Amino acid sequence: MAKYFNVGKIVNTQGIKGEIRVISSTDFPEERFRKGNILYIEVAPNDLIEVKVSSHRLHKNFHLLTFAGFNNINDVEKYKGKMLKISEDQLNDLDEGEFYYHEIIDCEVFTVDGEKLGTIKEILSPGANDVWVVKRPGDKDLLLPYIEDVVKEVDVENKKVIVHLMEGLL
Repeated sequence: MAKYFNVGKIVNTQGIKGEIRVISSTDFPEERFRKGNILYIEVAPNDLIEVKVSSHRLHKNFHLLTFAGFNNINDVEKYKGKMLKISEDQLNDLDEGEFYYHEIIDCEVFTVDGEKLGTIKEILSPGANDVWVVKRPGDKDLLLPYIEDVVKEVDVENKKVIVHLMEGLL
C-alpha cells in the first residue's frame, strides 16, 4: 500500500467559487500547491480522493486553492477539516542535513550525555529556523531550535536525535 504524507489542512472555504483555505504543514508550500499538481484529500482514514490544483494564492497566513472540477462552495464545503496529502512518489530528494517533517516527528531525543529528553511531537516554522517541539513525560514541552549548536546528530533510520542543551533551553 502506498504511503501518503500531510501537506496541509483544509480549514475553511473562501468565497462561493470553490476556493478553500489551507494551513500548510509542508516545508515546500509553493511547490506542493502549484497549479497542475496532484493532491489527495483524506475524506476518511485510508479513503483518499485525487484532486488537481487549478489555482493557488496566498492570503494572510493561508494558502487559497481551487481544484479542477470543484467550481462552487457546495463542491468543497464538505472537506473542511480534512487533510491534504501527497503520495510517497511525490517526495523529492533532499540535500544533506535536510529532513522531511515525517522523518523527524516521533524521533526520540537524547542529550550528548545519553539522557532521554522525550519525543519530537511537532515542528514549528516561526522564521529563521525550525523549532522542534519535544514532548517530555511529566514536564512541559521543550522547544529546540534546529541549529548546528543544538542539534548534533539526526538518525532518521533509528528515529533518534542527539542534542547539546545550551544554557537557557530547559
